[in-house]
Amino acid sequence: MSNLSATALTGETQVSDYIALLKPRVMSLVVFTGFAGMWAAPGFSNLHPFLAFISMLALAVGAGAAGAINMWYDRDIDAMMNRTKDRPIPAGRVIPEEGLAFAIVLSIFSVLLMGIALNWVAAGILAFANIFYSVVYTMWLKRHTAQNIVIGGAAGAFPPMIGWAAVTGDVTLYPLILFAIIFFWTPPHFWALSLFANQDYKRAKIPMMPVVAGARATKIQMLIYTLILMPIALSPYFFGFAGLHYLAIAGLLSGLFVLSAVRVLTHEDLKHAKLMFGYSVFYLFALFLAVMAG
Repeated sequence: MSNLSATALTGETQVSDYIALLKPRVMSLVVFTGFAGMWAAPGFSNLHPFLAFISMLALAVGAGAAGAINMWYDRDIDAMMNRTKDRPIPAGRVIPEEGLAFAIVLSIFSVLLMGIALNWVAAGILAFANIFYSVVYTMWLKRHTAQNIVIGGAAGAFPPMIGWAAVTGDVTLYPLILFAIIFFWTPPHFWALSLFANQDYKRAKIPMMPVVAGARATKIQMLIYTLILMPIALSPYFFGFAGLHYLAIAGLLSGLFVLSAVRVLTHEDLKHAKLMFGYSVFYLFALFLAVMAG
């Protein structure tokens, strides 16, 4: 009997293992940027707090379900990587079929909850984002192209649009700008991680940019993306969606992001990539806090 079957039969699967399948750290960033999009939407103050909670619950469950499908599909390569080998499925604490069933039920539930409680525009975007991450990114892009993070990053950029649509029932320029911010933030964020996790990706034969193009080419592209991101991050002020204080905060944060990319490019020490990865998470949280401040 396999370790996986033995683990399941002895009842060692814990609730915490199913929670881990949902990628709670990623989920927290999804919920936060989704809430920022909701907060910035006209009419948010008129939305009942319970409905706001339900919309964020649906977003969290949907994002978690997509993460669980990712873990189910990637269980073979996760087992090869030091960073992921202790996840519930490769570690044998959750049977793959049960993990997949859990994810599918949650995916359907999240979309129906969003549609019934809020509106079907938000539910439709949530469904599309889940399918894009689960199928287009996980099952196709991740293993077949070095542009996996560039194209697949769209999946993680939808939450502000979903939050906005939950309030308004539509999508306008501002949530598209917020989408673009996350879209262009994603490559330097993940490539910073892939630089110091390069051996893991090589072992699993995942064509991340450092594996395919080398470290220096990846670092150059990271710098290019941070430079493209900066004017996009500043644009809410120039379109009249935010005030001078947002411009100052976004300018400072983005300038430091560019500087961190320059330091990664000009230094061989991987500690700079680790620092940039950590800063990139702070950058997105802080920038979307500034969005909420208006």
